[in-house]
Amino acid sequence: MFELLGVPPQVLFGQLLLGLINGSFYALLSLGLAVIFGMLNVINFAHGALYMIGAFVAWFLLNKLGLGYWWALLLAPATVGLVGVIVEKTLLSRLYKLDHLYGLLLTFGLALIFEGAFRHQFGVSGQPYPIPDALKGGQNLGFMFLPNYRGWVVAASIVVCFGTWFAIERTRLGAYLRAATENPVLVQAFGINVPVMITLTYGFGVALAGLAGVLAAPIYQVSPLMGSNLIIVVFAVVVIGGMGSILGAIVTGLGLGLLEGLTKVFYPEASNIVVFVVMAIVLLIKPAGLFGRER
Repeated sequence: MFELLGVPPQVLFGQLLLGLINGSFYALLSLGLAVIFGMLNVINFAHGALYMIGAFVAWFLLNKLGLGYWWALLLAPATVGLVGVIVEKTLLSRLYKLDHLYGLLLTFGLALIFEGAFRHQFGVSGQPYPIPDALKGGQNLGFMFLPNYRGWVVAASIVVCFGTWFAIERTRLGAYLRAATENPVLVQAFGINVPVMITLTYGFGVALAGLAGVLAAPIYQVSPLMGSNLIIVVFAVVVIGGMGSILGAIVTGLGLGLLEGLTKVFYPEASNIVVFVVMAIVLLIKPAGLFGRER
């Protein structure tokens, strides 16, 4: 069938794999954005910069402290989450009663500061980060060659994304989080410390960006520009899925990654804009997004 379309199967499946890998990062990053917006009503424009910081923390741990990839998977998200906790407690917490625009401007300014600091220190060229030994090589599937590390990235992203969805939508802690966004005074009356919950939620949301940065480091290299190159597409993914929708962020991120991969096969010139074309169409038909609710 693929030969009838003039596309060798290896090319098609190779591009679909690349699309799925991109979609995994779209899903992880947009998931963090959706958690933060859905629970805190903050449009976190610093998300791309925190994704970049996660990758640089992994690079620093390896090159300065000798701690490899598996340690970085734990320590980098924790470090980025701690940065998020400090930002929320010192800056964002002062803006919750103001218009959303103030939070957007603050986080946009933080993104510029973080990126500028890393560009000053490291320049704009990428720093290499090696694939861990346990994930080198690949598998011959017959119709394509699957690198082990890329398969790991897809699997890990899907597990983290749907684990987060389950925790928020199907557990008591998730119910408390959702209730705290609707009626924080009532939730606090039950003895729950809502400000601490909000702080930890923001920290968790940006920790997901840090985790994505670690997963991306061996594929895209570590660069101060890696976050700014991706964040606009990720915001488009969040808008298409529905602002604040956890499931929408996951499904839309993975789906649009695959769509990008297909577009690169059949119409490469449109691969850089297909996400924004889809966003325009969705907003015309369903302004709240595919999984969003009218407010």
